[in-house]
Amino acid sequence: MSVSVKAILDAKGRNVTTAGGNTTLAEAAKILSENRIGAIVVVGMAGKISGIFTERDVVNAVAKHGPESLNQPIASLMTAKVHRCKEDTTTDELMELMTHRRFRHVPVEEKGKLTGIISIGDVVKWRIREIELETEQIKAYIAG
Repeated sequence: MSVSVKAILDAKGRNVTTAGGNTTLAEAAKILSENRIGAIVVVGMAGKISGIFTERDVVNAVAKHGPESLNQPIASLMTAKVHRCKEDTTTDELMELMTHRRFRHVPVEEKGKLTGIISIGDVVKWRIREIELETEQIKAYIAG
């Protein structure tokens, strides 16, 4: 049983942590840490998605450039080609995208507007909930 991304967003909320491309790696790392999140959606002046900056980008930047990377703008370190989903995307479609592309975070966009972000943890949590519900329904059916 697959549900829509909209159902997950309605349940978990639509808050998305964003930052401008001029934000430094040090500032972005602090944002990630303080908010206990794994990704920041990088937005341009009009609020349009211009990239995604993740924990993995922090590790790659420090490994490649050393401590100097802390002062680099995240626009130069982020993933610029962002795969997005829509609110009517199903969890099955999202799991396939995340598994095959090895993404842990996918921004949700409707009509060019950022409406949320889904993490692999959100999808797994929702799927576990579905399985538990199905199990209870089967038990109730068997018990008669």
